[in-house]
Amino acid sequence: MASILWRGIVFPGHETCCLFSLDSSWLLQGSAVFSYEGQPCRLNYDIVCDAAWRTLSAQVKGWLGDDIVDVEIKTDPGGRWWLNDIEQPQVAGCIDIDLNFSPSTNLLPIRRLGLAVGEAADVRAAWLRFPSFQLELLAQQYHHLDDNTYRYESAGGQFVAELKVNRSGFVVDYPNIWQVEAASDSGNV
Repeated sequence: MASILWRGIVFPGHETCCLFSLDSSWLLQGSAVFSYEGQPCRLNYDIVCDAAWRTLSAQVKGWLGDDIVDVEIKTDPGGRWWLNDIEQPQVAGCIDIDLNFSPSTNLLPIRRLGLAVGEAADVRAAWLRFPSFQLELLAQQYHHLDDNTYRYESAGGQFVAELKVNRSGFVVDYPNIWQVEAASDSGNV
């Protein structure tokens, strides 16, 4: 088990997340409480991955202002995705979920890819867009720069950041977006 607490800069507030190993699967469980355009927001999420870090399901529940958020995402072995029981062909073949409001999901491709320093890989993620809560395809690239730094690019290089990570793979510094405030990182997960 490893856990972390972030302070949000773009979305002022906090998020906490815990990584669990469950039999032959992984669980990311978190809660984000922040402000968006003057509206209070609370989002709880659970993401289940198989032993190889492929997303199996995700759930996001909470509220944004006066609106209830209740999102259920499922995948199948054929690479198909469903959002609230509606198939999402635009993200077919994706392996990773990316929660637009959270730094937690960068951990998934970082752990799955297991890149050596100097290696890079392209990823196609199913991006749960905030605040629409719709799934979109997001092309990403991870380049492992040194023991705890990855160069992250998305949207064909339109967004670039150097992410500092801890031994568990959690981002501890996402420049100008999220900053770690506390973490337990035994390195055993």
